[in-house]
Amino acid sequence: MKRPPRRRRPQRIQLVRIAHARSGDKGDTANIGLIALKPEYYPLLEKQVTAARVARHFKGTVKGKVERFELPNLNALNFLLHGALGEGGTLSLKTDAQGKVFSTALLRMEIPVPRDLDVR
Repeated sequence: MKRPPRRRRPQRIQLVRIAHARSGDKGDTANIGLIALKPEYYPLLEKQVTAARVARHFKGTVKGKVERFELPNLNALNFLLHGALGEGGTLSLKTDAQGKVFSTALLRMEIPVPRDLDVR
C-alpha cells in the first residue's frame, strides 16, 4: 500500500529576514511600520503578522489593544500599540519612552513560512 507524500513542515524565520521596520510614538501609543523587503513577501506578512500575534509578542509590554492597518500599495503593515509607553515620552519612566526599539523587537518575532519561499 502506497503512503501519501509527507507534507513538509514550514520553516520558522524571524521577520528581519523578509521585512524592515520603523517605530515611533504618539503619547502612550507606539507606532510600528512593517515593510516587506520584496513585494512577494507582503502576502505572507499580511497573513501571518496579525494584531493578535503582535499583541502576544509584546505581552507584558503593551497594556492596551493592538491595531493593524494594511497598506498594500506600500507592501506594508502599520501597527498601533496602545498603552505601550508608560504615558508617553515626557511622563514615562521607561528606558525607551519614544518607542524607538519596538521595530527591532517586532523584527525578532518568528513566523512560519513555506520551505520553498526564497528568504535569503
